[in-house]
Amino acid sequence: MKKTYIMKTVCAVGLTAACAWGLAGCSSDDNASSGTGGVAGTVNGVEIAEDTITNYIQGVREQLGADDEDSWGTWLSQNDYTPASVREEVFNSYAQRELLKEGVEEKGITVESSEIDEQIDKVKAALDQAGMTEDSYRAEIEQKLKENKLYASFASDEDPSDADMLQYAQMYATAYDGSKRSSHILFNSDDEATAQEVLDKLNSGELDFVDAVKEYSQDPGSVERDGDVGWNNPSNLAKEYKDGLEPLEKGQLSGLVTTQFGIHIIKCTDVYKAPEEVTSLDQIPEEWISVIASSLKSTKQQEAYKKWLDETTEAADIKINDMPQGLPYDVDMSKYPAPNADS
Repeated sequence: MKKTYIMKTVCAVGLTAACAWGLAGCSSDDNASSGTGGVAGTVNGVEIAEDTITNYIQGVREQLGADDEDSWGTWLSQNDYTPASVREEVFNSYAQRELLKEGVEEKGITVESSEIDEQIDKVKAALDQAGMTEDSYRAEIEQKLKENKLYASFASDEDPSDADMLQYAQMYATAYDGSKRSSHILFNSDDEATAQEVLDKLNSGELDFVDAVKEYSQDPGSVERDGDVGWNNPSNLAKEYKDGLEPLEKGQLSGLVTTQFGIHIIKCTDVYKAPEEVTSLDQIPEEWISVIASSLKSTKQQEAYKKWLDETTEAADIKINDMPQGLPYDVDMSKYPAPNADS
């Protein structure tokens, strides 16, 4: 099967975020809608209705604002598609969903009703906007949860090898040379006067930074670590925070830095200088080692899952029928030459 570009990029339908047409059209069990009828193809004997494919593609058109023939034909041409290739791609995605269902059943994966309820609550607003009932989307939520557990089943408890860890460490050292570690004192956004007063005392030496963290910081998590927030690479620190840290050398303080979280006084506590050659893990910060191990385990899980899915797909009996005439998304592509086609 080909990779499904249109299914993944036009509208991402997940557990906690979904667009209206995706909610209404992404269930492979939704085969009762009116349309051309017939069967688009089979997956190990399981039929995928032509109308299921049609409904999804029509939903794509609605999402793209390509309801009329010209705008749809133009979009297809610009993205190197034809009606037939779009149909095949969407079919392949539904075929994969059926294979995942089989994998879930083979592994005996189940989900509790409470797990489904929790996810329903997260998408309730999207459901209401789409005019759908909870019951109509419940089966989709259940299947998504099962697929998540199926993916999780490919995780390994085995620790990465020393050789793999060292190879990653060498890449980290090069990529994050010059990275900075910092601590901060966080004030409420409406308390600039206190923040400035504390900063003045820190700069004059009247107040110790760690003492100021314990007395003033509104970030309980970092207070327990004397204000430490770790390294700026890799991290999810706010851009304004990173910008405030960037010019600081070890031991220096920033001015007042405002982010969505409040007002910060930042102290650079360390600067990483990569050695010319990394020969052991103790040459990089300890915090990065756990990130490397986690990344390697995640990669191994992804590879194991992909191998299983590729082998399952290869062994499956997947048949796609010829595209019938009269489908609403079918257009004469001769009217819509590719953008770089010779005139």
